[in-house]
Amino acid sequence: MDDQKIRNSQNKKTNFVMWIFLAFIVYFLITEHWAHIVPYLPWLILLACPLLHIFMHGGHGHGSHDKHSHHGEE
Repeated sequence: MDDQKIRNSQNKKTNFVMWIFLAFIVYFLITEHWAHIVPYLPWLILLACPLLHIFMHGGHGHGSHDKHSHHGEE
C-alpha cells in the first residue's frame, strides 16, 4: 500500500476518534452542569439580543452617507 494512502486512512481514523471524544466531553459538560446554566438562561437571551442586533446590521451599510445606500431611493 502507498504511504500516502496509509497516512490518509490513519488521519481519518484519528479524526473520527477525536470527534467521538469531543462529543462525549460536550455531552458530559452539559449534563453535569445543566443546573448551573439554567438560572442564567433568561439573562443570556437578553444579552444575545443587543449583540445580535449589532452584528446583524453590519452588512446593511448603516452609517454610510452614500446616496445609493438608502433603500427605495434612487
